Amino acid sequence: VSALRRHASGSLDLRFATNIDGASFEAAICGLDPAATLVVISSKTFRTLETMANATKATNWLKGALGVEAVSVHLVAVTARPEAAEAFGVDPGSIFPIPESVGGRFSISSAIGLPVMLSIGVEGFAEFLEGFRAMDDHFASAPLEENLPVLMGLMRLWYSVFMRCETFAVVSYAADLGLFAPFLQQLEMESNGKSVDAQGEPMGVPTGPIVWGSTGTDAQHAFFQLLHQGTHLVPVDLIGVLRAMSDDLGAHDLLMANLFAQAEVLGFGVSAADLAAAGVPSNQAAHRVLPGNRPSTLLLLDELDPRTLGALVALYEHETAVQGAVLGIDSFDQWGVEAGKVIAERISAELGAPAGPSSHDLSTARALERYRSSRQI
Repeated sequence: VSALRRHASGSLDLRFATNIDGASFEAAICGLDPAATLVVISSKTFRTLETMANATKATNWLKGALGVEAVSVHLVAVTARPEAAEAFGVDPGSIFPIPESVGGRFSISSAIGLPVMLSIGVEGFAEFLEGFRAMDDHFASAPLEENLPVLMGLMRLWYSVFMRCETFAVVSYAADLGLFAPFLQQLEMESNGKSVDAQGEPMGVPTGPIVWGSTGTDAQHAFFQLLHQGTHLVPVDLIGVLRAMSDDLGAHDLLMANLFAQAEVLGFGVSAADLAAAGVPSNQAAHRVLPGNRPSTLLLLDELDPRTLGALVALYEHETAVQGAVLGIDSFDQWGVEAGKVIAERISAELGAPAGPSSHDLSTARALERYRSSRQI
């Protein structure tokens, strides 16, 4: 929704409450009129702790303002368990099903993308899906030496397995793609952050490199110093958009100039001879030499529209799956995440009950004791 804001109809104000922090929900409903609000509950299982906590608060908010009988008109659900949504109080005709086989982090092209459709319209969402289809077809049919997802997936493996790079960065030179790096963090690290293969045997090589990033030119003032001269080798994806997304063409020229300059300097550096020719004092040379040979991939999008964004997301989905296939791991489970959810539910129940003997380790028990002592009832 953020990336495609320029393609939105503008008739709807979309808010998101994805965090269980109460401040997140308060910010989402701030200034809204319940009578003019549609609540979309998106949950594959309809039992995720933070999602259902926010869904309950949203439902109570609607009930308090409009009465119980009006809730069904303002509530829809997207889920793989329609029966659970119906039991929660969603009208059966307002449930958008998704297949159980669709992983959450691969689901934006399913009914989970309903907010995107609400924002850019049915035709815009169809274009979004066409972008996915185009990349799907490319992945399925292009020769390996020209296959973008295959090449990107193999490069990820080359740098993480053979060059022992523990992280890679993604920098989008487009402010509207500010949420793309966090999106990729879930897509890649939740998929391939595994230490055993699909048969349960320990992996002998690194898997699931850490994903991080930001937008240019903000990133240049934050972590590019480390990319250029640090002791860590960090491959970086640089994403640019050829067509300006504002009326200020001069600003876009400057933005793109920074993108191309960073790619060039990462690759080829600045030598002592370059510095001497520029008149830099010799006693500064050691501090100002940039070694270069820092890997980067330059992705240029014609424009940031629904079709192109769909293709970009599909590109990273497929390269993530390529890594998993070559490594022989299951990219589509996330048991580490599930374990934390189970323990969180247990602790949540304990916090609402009188303190008693703890079943937790000493560190956790003391943290819970301190929280109880400061908890506001």
